Amino acid sequence: MKLISYWQDTAGPTTDYRNTPVPERVDVAVVGGGLTGTSAAVALRKQGASVALLEQHTIGWGASGRNGGMATTGLAIGFGTAVRRYGADRAVRMFGAYNDAIDHIEKLVAEYGIDCDFERSGKLTLACRPAHYEAMLRTQQQLQDLADYQVVTVPEAQIHDEIGSDHYHGATVDPLAAGLHVGKFVHGLARAATDLGAAVCENAEVTTLARRGGGHLVQTSRGTLHADQVLIATSGYTGKATPWLQRRVIPVGSFIIVTEPLAQDVVDRILPHRRQASDTKNLIYYFRITPDNRLLFGGRAKFAMSRPDSDLKSGRILQRAMVELFPYLAGTRVDYTWGGLVDLSMDQMVHAGEHNGIHYSLCYSGHGVQMATYMGERMARYMAGDRSAHIWGELAFPAVPGHFGPPWFLPLIGAGARVLDAVR
Repeated sequence: MKLISYWQDTAGPTTDYRNTPVPERVDVAVVGGGLTGTSAAVALRKQGASVALLEQHTIGWGASGRNGGMATTGLAIGFGTAVRRYGADRAVRMFGAYNDAIDHIEKLVAEYGIDCDFERSGKLTLACRPAHYEAMLRTQQQLQDLADYQVVTVPEAQIHDEIGSDHYHGATVDPLAAGLHVGKFVHGLARAATDLGAAVCENAEVTTLARRGGGHLVQTSRGTLHADQVLIATSGYTGKATPWLQRRVIPVGSFIIVTEPLAQDVVDRILPHRRQASDTKNLIYYFRITPDNRLLFGGRAKFAMSRPDSDLKSGRILQRAMVELFPYLAGTRVDYTWGGLVDLSMDQMVHAGEHNGIHYSLCYSGHGVQMATYMGERMARYMAGDRSAHIWGELAFPAVPGHFGPPWFLPLIGAGARVLDAVR
């Protein structure tokens, strides 16, 4: 069993940017070599800005190469909650942004010829309780009435049309969601950025940022550069170089296992339509079929940071959960186990903007494949003066009380989520 992301391990030949010189001066320094950073670098170069993309490790090392490879519709808080919190008009615009984000991925894949198994297979949301399915019916009606948007509900009696499990009480299908090989995708974006003239620098950790001469002095582990503008795109790996942001980002471990390749009849039984699937718990399970017919199965197995011991323990928890949902997978070999950090905010909304001259986009709450990619492009436009691109700008971005470094409060969040899952 490999303790490495399946996506990173199977991305194929990738470019080595560890020796790319750090430029002395650029228009924009982008900090973080994931989907936000690489898509921003592409968009900034298309606008004509000189760009240095600075990554502490390697391209796609963080959440962008450790997720489930799902580009799914819908807000993390749910459409109904968004309507109650923000009103119908804003909720509809927010909901629409997630669909626009998937369209944007599809456009990038076509424009730059990125071979990443992009496929619009749809999103399957599974009701863990009868009450959850009743809520799905209400959301279906809300989406139709307020957004003129159609989803399909699947009653429990027909659940086997969508999944080979007796565990769920109904489901919703949104056909516009997509799956893709995120390892190939993020490296494809990095190649596109370099082809356009961006300097992509790996092993270039940003240690300090300081205002200097109307711009910013960016100190990295491989040299110093001056940038007129800086975009922080570090998500769950946001650290001490940007303490204001670090206090507002909740890094939560999300863990994944991937099985050995499965027989075609088994794959057809698990998810006959190859949907991107997740359930309705707070401590969710999410799963999909990979391009080479493996089952990827993930979730918040432990509210802990990702490290080898946590990844192994979480992998065993997830394997037991997988067999509980799909008993016919008992004895199936697990080939990959890994973890990564999802970035949440207090309100579970995307946050992007500018603070003290530093631009940022983060807090994707488990929807980063599409939203990180989309927000990289949106922030490039915003930084060039297009204020209409700032779609989340009206949201307050409060700090997490008592959060100044490592997230000591994660076990408390996990315990609360387990209680909620037990009673609702």
